[in-house]
Amino acid sequence: MAQITFKGSPVHTSGDLPKVGTQAPNFSLTAGDLSQKSLSDFEGKRVILNIFPSVDTGTCAASVRHFNQSAAGLENTVVLCISKDLPFAQGRFCAAGGLENVITLSEFKDDAFSKAYGLRVENGPLEGLLSRSVVVLNEKGEVVYTEQVSEITNEPNYDAALAVV
Repeated sequence: MAQITFKGSPVHTSGDLPKVGTQAPNFSLTAGDLSQKSLSDFEGKRVILNIFPSVDTGTCAASVRHFNQSAAGLENTVVLCISKDLPFAQGRFCAAGGLENVITLSEFKDDAFSKAYGLRVENGPLEGLLSRSVVVLNEKGEVVYTEQVSEITNEPNYDAALAVV
């Protein structure tokens, strides 16, 4: 269990992010067309998991925009933007902003992803949502970078995450 903050108040997550050097847990999340996507669908690619509470907040929206811009120049890399938002809301957000270089995925059906990655917020105003985190995987699906953002309202360290890609 990690302790982070939301607007300065302590909150806890359901566990800890996967350790660097380990195989990333597979998952199944819902895409914008309501199909299921799993980590194995991106086998052989570098994967950036941009995880956040809701695309309807300024910080979360900024992270999706930043990774969308950065992803345009990355070879053999996909950016998966993951939240509990409904796929329809994620799609509207990306369409309105012309964001075409990221893939949005939703955990609205169950908590399997957040349990496997240890990032479900367990208490406080955002209880049940995903904590702001970045996990980067190499082409073999191994974790090469993680960041559990210590204050949910802050943006992740984009430079550090992109430096390992």
